Amino acid sequence: MVKHNKSPFFSAFYLCLNGLAISACLAISAHAYAADTWSLQQRSPYNAKLQQVETLTYQPLNMTKQPWRLCALVPHLKDAYWIGIDYGLVTQARQLGVALELFEAGSYYGKAKQLEQLERCMAGNFDAILLGTVDPELLKHYQGQISKPMLALVNRLDSPLVNTRIGVNWYQMGWHAGDYIRRTTKNKPAKLALLLGPEKLGGSTWVEQGIMAALKGSRVTISSNRHADNNRALYRDQLHHLLKDHTPDYILGSAVAIEAAIGALAQQDTAQDIALVSSYLSPATLRGLYRHRVAFSSDDQVVLQGKLAIDVVVRELEGAAPFGDIGPRIKGLTPQNSQVKQLTDSLAPADFYPIYRVEVPGANPQP
Repeated sequence: MVKHNKSPFFSAFYLCLNGLAISACLAISAHAYAADTWSLQQRSPYNAKLQQVETLTYQPLNMTKQPWRLCALVPHLKDAYWIGIDYGLVTQARQLGVALELFEAGSYYGKAKQLEQLERCMAGNFDAILLGTVDPELLKHYQGQISKPMLALVNRLDSPLVNTRIGVNWYQMGWHAGDYIRRTTKNKPAKLALLLGPEKLGGSTWVEQGIMAALKGSRVTISSNRHADNNRALYRDQLHHLLKDHTPDYILGSAVAIEAAIGALAQQDTAQDIALVSSYLSPATLRGLYRHRVAFSSDDQVVLQGKLAIDVVVRELEGAAPFGDIGPRIKGLTPQNSQVKQLTDSLAPADFYPIYRVEVPGANPQP
């Protein structure tokens, strides 16, 4: 349920009265209508699949009390999603003059490597950690002591020690994509093939559950359900076997899966009528939207998520209370509404390459 409040002051007042995101009140100021504010959502209960949502106007910081040192851990930088997160992190770190070091685990199967990286962040000269985990229960496998502030970045992190997550609700990401299919089938029978990310890792489980919830009561049947790591070659292999079996009416998958499907379908005349639906946005799926080769994509504004993560962790280091579940609203993009000028918070620039370190000007580099 989303409640739209006309006044950001009323929104903050409502949140404070209900004991939600007390620190969010600090982000609302007399300049709430300024051009540099971010439109966000505050969700509750924390870390839950089904949540209530309140709109929030957030004013980012323009300075910090000291040059904080931040450590960020992410599953990988193999696709546009996490590259967009990296771009947002780097952009806001530079804007605020804080140091940032980023480590990637290589894939969602890199639990051991991420645990080693977490230990390095705990032992290193860092003030706080942003953890984009490969596993919601990662901290149960960590043998060391959690001695620094930690915030969950994008992915769900199940731990009583972590009370802030910057991201969106992945159940809702799936629901938006499934709802598009439900609406466009107009209660006619249709076959849907799912080609999602790594099974039971990242946000795949909740995405799938959200899709199923949106399709409940429709005449859409799941004709195939396949999973793969975010690797285009693996998805091409899955698509080859999928299309040998049957021709669905829709393929719904991760952005990397849909990128692979665009090429695969172009080579098969019998598959031209399959509608492609992406659970999140990438440059290739955006091009597909422009060319009417992708029918729909959810968009959770990953660049804004990265910027917000830096801003929120600095606020908490400087005394703010935990922010709970906070992040941008989810957009639904179709060929009719995918305007580039509206997507600056959604994708990194085309010429951006992953950056792993931001140093504070004049500071000695981290060894």
